[in-house]
Amino acid sequence: MQYISTRGHADRKRFCEILLEGLAPDGGLYLPEQYPQVDAATLRKWRGLSYAELAFEVLSLYVDDIPAADLKGICNKTYTEAVFGTKTIVPLKKLEDGLYLEALSNGPTLAFKDMAMQLLGNLFEYELARRGEELNILGATSGDTGSAAEYAMRGKKGVRVFMTSPNGRMSPFQQAQMFSLQDENIHNIAVEGVFDDCQDIVKAVSNDLAFKRQYKIGTVNSINWARLMAQVVYYFAGYFQATKSDTEKVDFTVPSGNFGNVCAGHVARMMGLPIGKLVVATNENDVLDEFFRTGVYRVRGSADTHETSSPSMDISKASNFERFVFDMLGRDGAKTKALFHDQLGSQGRFDLSAEAAFKSAAQRYGFVSGKSTHADRLATIRDTHKRFGTTIDTHTADGVKVAREHLQAGVPMIVLETALPIKFAATIEEALGHVPERPAKFEGIEALPKRVKLLPADAAVIKRYIADHVD
Repeated sequence: MQYISTRGHADRKRFCEILLEGLAPDGGLYLPEQYPQVDAATLRKWRGLSYAELAFEVLSLYVDDIPAADLKGICNKTYTEAVFGTKTIVPLKKLEDGLYLEALSNGPTLAFKDMAMQLLGNLFEYELARRGEELNILGATSGDTGSAAEYAMRGKKGVRVFMTSPNGRMSPFQQAQMFSLQDENIHNIAVEGVFDDCQDIVKAVSNDLAFKRQYKIGTVNSINWARLMAQVVYYFAGYFQATKSDTEKVDFTVPSGNFGNVCAGHVARMMGLPIGKLVVATNENDVLDEFFRTGVYRVRGSADTHETSSPSMDISKASNFERFVFDMLGRDGAKTKALFHDQLGSQGRFDLSAEAAFKSAAQRYGFVSGKSTHADRLATIRDTHKRFGTTIDTHTADGVKVAREHLQAGVPMIVLETALPIKFAATIEEALGHVPERPAKFEGIEALPKRVKLLPADAAVIKRYIADHVD
């Protein structure tokens, strides 16, 4: 399997090369040259597999430079009941006829990011050991990627993590999960700005090829294809739980800020998984909803990025969106680069409303969208608790609210749960009048000593910090 850049770079690379590289040399994102196809016979064969077995089957289609026995061992080591608290790994919960929650938050940091990050940590350790090399991971988080990455990488040989986050923009629980870690290979950097500033820094550093090579910079954000590839697996797992035959269709609703989680659904659909609609649920930062309604992609500046009660979606530049647009435009790298590098850089927007590819996008790719507000979140949390005895977090509430607007009779709608409610306790208490249940291992986490460095939103300053902390 060869991988290509969304911006047309001539290189073709193997999986283990892009695993450690992150962004392509031209600033594009990697995608496979073609999506492997899964037919009804394959679906039939995969139905009933354990999650680790299913992960191995899906990943084998994309990874041909790790021996099969080793890849199987990595999957078996990653997806265990001990790590995820359940044999099913991602159990489906029925709320009512036709509406389901897929539990993705049973991992070590109580968020869906663990599903891919635990695999990524084991892949990194395997490949670095095989090469006898080290990797310095530079990441950006709006709340959950950071802790998931740090918990997956802590103690891993040959790996350091430099994680940027927007100062004061995460929930107290999210901050405590990250900043309380005292491991020497974990470096938390609070940036004076919003998530998009953090993400811009990661891209700027990754695009400095000399620095990237000298300091062996890698990424764990979903700009790294391996993250996205791992997330594809739980679309198949959700589908098998919601259906009895391999011809039935399902719809998925995905709370989305950076477009990575739902982009994995796009990949699963392109592979042949019978997905009808992919519903993109946004909060007040509705850049993606605006695009799918109008064809206009308009990024916002820091001042216009709202601070909301679903903070992990407070994002106005959706990195993974470039992967979908590349596919939508017939995989035209030059055109994709003109949009994401030239137009966004100079104008902060582009308009595809007149493009035939956009006009047929909903039918061809299944994408529809909707928006949820703070009032919607409170109402949905209350309703779900009252009617079904289930407490959901704020991001999942955005998903449930928007999912209800797109239900189709006879077609299961699966909402991807994003985190456990304790991570956003203040809003849950506002909605329900009590704080949500807290796993025992996280008792008192907010009171633990913090280890974090406050720095300006300046890529040059971050580079100096990395250089000073790499032996």
